[in-house]
Amino acid sequence: MGFRKTMSSVTIQQKGITEIAADAIVNAANSALWAGGGVCGAIFSKAGMEELTAACNAIGHCDEGSAVITPGFGCPCKYIIHAVGPQYIDGKHGEADALYGAYKSSLELCRKNDIHSVVFPLISAGIFGYPLRDAWTQAKLFRRLAVTTFASGIRLSQKTQSR
Repeated sequence: MGFRKTMSSVTIQQKGITEIAADAIVNAANSALWAGGGVCGAIFSKAGMEELTAACNAIGHCDEGSAVITPGFGCPCKYIIHAVGPQYIDGKHGEADALYGAYKSSLELCRKNDIHSVVFPLISAGIFGYPLRDAWTQAKLFRRLAVTTFASGIRLSQKTQSR
């Protein structure tokens, strides 16, 4: 059950995540899957607070370094992938591995759900306190690895800033 070594394109855009047309957007989620601020709050607002909260409550929990999927509801995408990155402590408590896991789990959900375009935020770089430079480095490493190893015709878009 591996990925083919092909990729149609990678585009880096700096705009609001709910404004980008794609099959799926990735929410920088918390493990309880509750509505939050920043990227998470923008996604819940656009999708419809009541519907997305109900879908997330039905799932209940997502471990750090993992991801789950819900319908897109009022967002211009079919799916929302909720990826739980790590809360940054000092970089010596497995944060990089957990962050990689959140990105990888998201991409695996794309493959399982026939998603061909996906928009990623800079996971864990907001309230979870991951230093921007380090979070960006991890995202670029994952993007490079996804292009060469994991992608199966999935177009990745890295959202670099919440608006």
